[in-house]
Amino acid sequence: MSKVQNKWLVVVSVLFGTFTVILNNSMLNPILPRFIEIFHSNAVAVGWILTIFMVSMGMTMPLTGYFGDRFGKKKVYLTGLSIFILGSLSGFFSSTLPMVIISRAIQGMAGGLMMPIAMALIFNSFPRHERGLAVGVYGVAAMVAPAVGPTVGGFLIQYLDWPWLFAFNIPFGLTGLILSFKFLERTETDPEKKFDLVGFLIITLGIGSVLYALGRGKTLENLVDPLNLTLIIAGIAAVIAFVFYENRQSDPLLNLSVFKVPTYTVSILVTSSASIGLFSGIFLLPLLIQNVYGLNEVMTGVLFLPAAAASGIFMSIGGRILDKKGPKYVVPPGLAIMAAATIGLGMLKLSTPYWLILALNTVRGLGMGMGNMPATTSGMNAIPESLVAQGSAMNNIIRQISSSLGIVFFSIYYEVRRAQIMSVTDMDKTAAALQTLNEAFLVSAAVLIIALPFSFILKGVESEKE
Repeated sequence: MSKVQNKWLVVVSVLFGTFTVILNNSMLNPILPRFIEIFHSNAVAVGWILTIFMVSMGMTMPLTGYFGDRFGKKKVYLTGLSIFILGSLSGFFSSTLPMVIISRAIQGMAGGLMMPIAMALIFNSFPRHERGLAVGVYGVAAMVAPAVGPTVGGFLIQYLDWPWLFAFNIPFGLTGLILSFKFLERTETDPEKKFDLVGFLIITLGIGSVLYALGRGKTLENLVDPLNLTLIIAGIAAVIAFVFYENRQSDPLLNLSVFKVPTYTVSILVTSSASIGLFSGIFLLPLLIQNVYGLNEVMTGVLFLPAAAASGIFMSIGGRILDKKGPKYVVPPGLAIMAAATIGLGMLKLSTPYWLILALNTVRGLGMGMGNMPATTSGMNAIPESLVAQGSAMNNIIRQISSSLGIVFFSIYYEVRRAQIMSVTDMDKTAAALQTLNEAFLVSAAVLIIALPFSFILKGVESEKE
């Protein structure tokens, strides 16, 4: 009995930490305009609060496989969470915008250490045929935090000073630290493992350049800016060079042989598509609710809560189905449900009632819960146990890039297409915005539909004998 309790306490421990990281980011996102006023700055400078977090997180993730093998996964996770708490304290005591940005860079590095290792720790504690449910429960943090973050952030900034946006993380982080110290199991270490410095420098340059370019390319003018184009080209070239370099190393920083496993590769494709679908909703729905229907931020926040609840519930249900039946019975239906609900959001009219939009988004959350984490779990189950930390790191890196790419694409599409519609038709601003958003949701649905046939390639695992 104690064994059962201990492995679930591992899930609870890492859930606290990762929930804190994701919640912090989603709390700050809608508050950025307020920082422009607070620091008497501009949108570009304040935008670094989000951009630096994303870039530093993406650049740190490739290290987690090496650190986990060299020093032990528990030690790496505890170090990451401790650094995140320090970054939150630094943010709380910051008095200038540069100090806030530095604090966010510290938090991003910490998140880069924590997120891939959290998944690896869960996989280390559960046999393959129980991981679907475990990851489903853990995945609740990934869905609930983005949904409640804007509401919590809005409430805090309304009644308290902005530093409390950072202080809010600390109790959750400390709780996660205490639980993790007590309940996470130590993993084997390899003191002889060599660090691939050249590989790290190449992939850091590649990922950092791409994420930085995407972070500052929220408009078409910014995206095609010579500096941005140079960064994207250099980043892609560095990633290609990294692949060739790593394939020749006996002890690579990231073992790319995992991509020879079809189920793992397809799981990356499916989860990247689902991430684009998720973040398209996070970006487009506030524009729909506020710019088209004229409702306030509170109604926008309420729109995401049932979707987060549905996603959390069906992550657990989907995980259980995955463990018993295999991925083909849960991932394709999840993607299909999410795509159907997204198509529904692409058919809205000015007369569409709020409750129908809420219902469609809730169904989207249901589909996301069934399709996303079970796909990740099946992919991770398909690779050797020794490569779980590295596989998790690559999964997180690619998902980070695809999410950023999705947000950039839809933000540019919204601005460019809306202006085009208004210039060639007699539509007013509201009608043009609605048509643009409808089209954007249909594009998001198309991405999910394209991924759907590939999801049938996913294979399950036979039950292990305990």
